[in-house]
Order: sequence, then C-alpha cells, then structure tokens
Amino acid sequence: MSRLLYRLGKAAALRPWRFIAAWLVLIGVVAGLAGAAGGALHDNYTLSGTGSQRATDLLEERFPALSGADARVVVHAESGKVDQAALATASGELRKLPDVSAVDPPRPSADGATALMTVRYSVPVTELEPKPTLDLLRGATGNLDDAGYQVEFGGQVPENVTAPGGVAEAVGIVAALVILLLAFGSVVAAGLPLVVALAGLGAGVSGVTLLAAFTDVATTAPTLAIMVGLGVGIDYALFILTRHREGLAAGLDVPESVARANASAGLSVIFAGSTVLLALCGLVLSRVPVFMTMGFTTGLVVATTVLSAVTLLPAVLGLAGRRVLRRRDRAAGAKISVESPKVRRWAEHVGRHPWPWLLAAFTLMLALAAPALGMRTWPSDASSEPTSNTVRQAYDMVEDGYGAGANGPLLVAVDLTKTDRSALPGLSDRLAKTEGVTSVAPPQVSPKGDAAVIMVTPEYGPQDERVTGLVDRVRADALPPGAEVTGLTAVYTDLSRVLSDRLWPVIGAVVATSFIMLMIMFRSLLAPLKAAVMNLLSISAAYGVLTAVFQWGWGASLLGLPHSVPVSSFIVLLMFAVLFGVSMDYEVFLLSRIREEWQLHGDARASVSTGLAATGRVITSAALIMVVVFLGFAADPGLVIKQMGVGLAVAVALDATIVRLVLVPATMSLLGRANWWLPRPLARVLPDIDLHGGAAPAGTAEREREPSPA
Repeated sequence: MSRLLYRLGKAAALRPWRFIAAWLVLIGVVAGLAGAAGGALHDNYTLSGTGSQRATDLLEERFPALSGADARVVVHAESGKVDQAALATASGELRKLPDVSAVDPPRPSADGATALMTVRYSVPVTELEPKPTLDLLRGATGNLDDAGYQVEFGGQVPENVTAPGGVAEAVGIVAALVILLLAFGSVVAAGLPLVVALAGLGAGVSGVTLLAAFTDVATTAPTLAIMVGLGVGIDYALFILTRHREGLAAGLDVPESVARANASAGLSVIFAGSTVLLALCGLVLSRVPVFMTMGFTTGLVVATTVLSAVTLLPAVLGLAGRRVLRRRDRAAGAKISVESPKVRRWAEHVGRHPWPWLLAAFTLMLALAAPALGMRTWPSDASSEPTSNTVRQAYDMVEDGYGAGANGPLLVAVDLTKTDRSALPGLSDRLAKTEGVTSVAPPQVSPKGDAAVIMVTPEYGPQDERVTGLVDRVRADALPPGAEVTGLTAVYTDLSRVLSDRLWPVIGAVVATSFIMLMIMFRSLLAPLKAAVMNLLSISAAYGVLTAVFQWGWGASLLGLPHSVPVSSFIVLLMFAVLFGVSMDYEVFLLSRIREEWQLHGDARASVSTGLAATGRVITSAALIMVVVFLGFAADPGLVIKQMGVGLAVAVALDATIVRLVLVPATMSLLGRANWWLPRPLARVLPDIDLHGGAAPAGTAEREREPSPA
C-alpha cells in the first residue's frame, strides 16, 4: 500500500492538473446526479420485535386512519374562552389538506381557554415534507390568528422540522483557517487542508443525497457526516502537509517530498480512516435503521475525505511548490524546526517519573467519567426545545391545559380477531385503574371491526422517569392477548431498551476490529491494547461530562436549553462509534512516528519523547481544529447534534492533552521494549507494512549516523 501511495503522490505532484481536473469532474458529476435524482431525507425508527412496533404494524394494516403521522393545533385565548365556531371553521380547512385522513373534534380544556385539535395523516411522518406541511397547517388556521388567538403547533410533523444549518460549518472553517495560519505562517499552507477537505466533503455529501434516492437516510445524517467529515478531512490533509514540509526542509525536491509524505503520512491516513469506517460499521449491529444510515452516510463522507487527502492533496502540493513554507524559510538551505522542545522536555520528564503522572492522569479521567454512572438516556422531545419554538409553546400549553401526560398519550391497539369485542369495556376499566393513568378515552373500532384503539393519558410527561414503569405495568397487568401499546412514550421506552441491549455488541465489535487493524499496522500486541484502553477511558470521561452538562444542568443554559435534559438515547451508541474512530486518528499518527524512531534507534524511552516532540505541534493544531469544529455544532438547535458536538469536543481535547501528553509517555516508558512485542507465530502471519513506500523518510540517513540516545 505504501509503495502505491508513493507512486501515486509522485505522479500527482508531477502532473497536478490531471488530478485536479479529475476531482472537479467527480464533484460536478456527483453533485449533478444528486441535484437531478437525489432523494429526500427520511427517518426510519422501525424497532423490529418490540411491542410498540407490533402495535404500529397492526394499526397500519387495520386502522390506517390512526397509523400515520399526527400534528397538534393548540389554540389559546388570553382572556375568556376559545370560540367554538372559529374552531369548527379551522377544523374544516384542516380536513382539506393533502394526506389528512381525519381531524379529531376540538377538545377544550377545563377552563375553556385552550382548545386542542389533533390532525391525523394517512402516511407516516417520514413521507411528509416537514416545512411545507407545517406551512399548510398555518395557512389552514389563519382565521384563528386573525381572531387574536395564540395558535401553536406540536406533534410529529412540526417536531420534525429542522432549523436551517450552515452556521456551525462556517464557524468551524473560519476557526480552522485562523489556527492553520498561526501554525504554518503561510496562507497557502493554511488554505490547502481546507480546500482538500471541502472537496472531499462536497463529493461525500452529494453522494449522501444521491444515496437517499435508493434507501432511507436519517434527517440528521448529513449534519453528522459534515461534522465528522470536516474535522477528519482537515486533519488528514494537515498530517500529510506537515510531513511534506519536513521533506522540503530536509532538502528534497517537491515531487520527491510529496511522494514520501504520501507514502508515510498518507499510509497513516489510510489506516486512521479505516478505523473510523470500521467503528461506524459497528452501528450496523444496532439493527435500528436510523442508526445504520447515520453510520454508512458518515462513513461515505469519511471515505471521500481520505481519498481527497491521498490523491488531490499531492496534486495541489505539487502545484504550490515551496510556497507551503514561510517566505523566510524558502531560501536555499533554510531549516524548519519540526520538533517542539517543550513537548520533548515534558515527555522526558514524564518518562523519568511515570508512576505519579500515570496515577494522577488516571484519577482525573475516572473523576470526569464518574457522573456517567448515573446517566439516564432518553430520547428528546419538544420540552427540550427553546421557549421561542412553536413546538415548545404548544407543549407547555397542552401541559397547562390538560396535564403533563397529555403530551405523551399511550395508544393501546387491540386485535379483535384474538380478543372479543365484548372485552373492551373491561380492558378500559383495567387501564383506568392502573397506577399512573389519569384518563382513558372510549375505544375506537376500525371500520371493519377487526381492530380497536384505546387512548390512555398518563399522569406523567414523556420525559418523566416514571413513564417506563407505567408502560411496563400496562403491558404486564392490563392487556389481553393480541393487544399491544404504542404511542410516543411506549416507543421511547422500547427504543431506549433496544439501544441499551445492543450497546455492548457494538462496543465489542468496534474495539476488536480496531485492535486488529492497529496490530497489523504496528506489529505489536501491547501498543494497540494500550490505545484501545486509552480510547475507552477518554470516551467514558466524555460521557461523564455530557451527564454533568446536560442531565445535571451545569451548562444547559449556556447551550440554549431551557432546563436540564436526559442524555439522548441516540448519543451513547452513536458517540461511541464516532469517537472511537476519531480518537484512533491521533493514536495512529503518534504511534507511527514513535515506531519510526524505535526502528531507527531501538531506544524505547527516547523514541517516545522524540515521537511526541515531532508530532506535538501538528497534533495540537489538528486537535484544536477538531475541538473548534465540534463546539461549533454545539450551537445546533437539534439536541442530538448539540450533545454530539459537546461530547466529541471533550473527548478530542482529552485525547490531545491528558492521553497524549501524560498517559501515553507514562505507559510506554513503563512498558519499554514490550511496547513492540509480538509473538513469533503472529509475526510470521501478519504482513510487514513498509511505512515509507520503499524510500527512507526524509532525514533518516542523518539520524542513523547519530549515536543512539542512552
């Protein structure tokens, strides 16, 4: 692979316009196809084998009028009561809207100041365009606005409307440019990683849109893919660029320097990207369609950024020539210091006193991870939205007028081919007597008489910790054969349990495959094992910080949240897969350089300090860029993306500081030569990867003539 990358890098540097033209054609073709034949985004929350899914399937088959999406129109009068004639007019207009199967009669609150109308659609929410559908709802209720009533919208359709993006991406790009400019002192060197990353990102995101024409792609998948792709894309280009600058400083000509950088750092990029892809593939084991689409769409964008780093970047580096260096460094014979003396001195200090620093860092990471022991995961709902949002105002109005449980009613679906219709009154009585139930509506029977639905209003809101017990009691004590429970609260309960049950298989698969990848690359058992343990430690610490910030509410108001919220059920599984892959990036680049020094001198401790010193500046810059990019997404209005941004930023910051500067030098100094131990049977089987494409890295000859450090 490294020899191929060496030849590829040299060819691109010698014939840059061919490669640049090929990329322009690729981006144009994919973007054109996406614009002409791309599909719409759809969330698929099918939970095969769960009670809520069986109930949903029964309703879709026998009671389609109640199986589709819903929207709630909440009308409130500041003084007096809501006029029934105005409600009737609005109800009639709502029935005329496309895909509307029924509009429930207006339900007044006890004081008459609030009225609730539920609009039922004949299709699931994934088949409706959220923004245009919400606009139609607003138009149909215009007479209520004209009459001076406050009209707000809740339910599945309004809650599926996402705010326009782009701000977080722009903030991340500007911040990355500033950081790169300060690190390299050259506008050309600062701009190239961004250009290359954006090219890969553009091709990947267009591919995601094209992919949506053939399969379901979650509505948050493109945002997640952009978040991860932008961060890793800039980093991958940055690592290759840095190695190229070292080659130029060592006296190599531009094509040879580009080729060697692509062969060495490019190989690390391939392996780092592969670990990210393998980690994302672990989401397939969740067997939840929305997670699977997030995995393969993000993987597609990561793959295109890797491809742009090893094909497009060498071309633009060849075109830029020596302009990637500072102007004062372009003079013949000028040397560039690629090492950080401060990092070297720090690494040597930690290496001489490994135990105190190891214990201190380990204690700090465990302290940060401790809040995760009390983490409560639960899907977000409208109560987590800002108070200015219509779905949040509708939520609060319903809670004030009808009670907290009215925002998350249970729907009991009864198969009347398995349960006699005469049993429905008794079922309603049992449901009404169940602890935690406020009211039970009369049963509704399907037109063919083969199914019935009973709406149960809980005492608790959808995010209340007691709703899980209520769902369990209803299922265990009240339901006859052929009856199941669905509705928002029941779906949330099943989703949380499914994701919790499938977390450990995903963790096992991701850790195992990443370990094997690193073992192949570094021909070692302990180095990959150490990397896996360090990553698990930093991920646990990120979970702990998320719990403190969101669930404990320590930073909720700063992030635009009205109050503390549970950690989203999506986050634990999704963040693990993304974080494990992203965190491995720094391990791959750092261990590659340490192994390089080890192979040159055979001094375990000195190789660690030299490797850290050589990569200190570039990894710090790369990590800082990632942290800024991810924190930019913490401003996203969507709670899942917000929590992902905070979690990823925290984990990367810990990886680049506590893990890289303390835990890595301490543990590798203690292990010594054992870092690179590999049993002979494995050594004979595993491939021996050439990191330099058949050519010694820049500066090797000079270093080999130096005496090995004591």
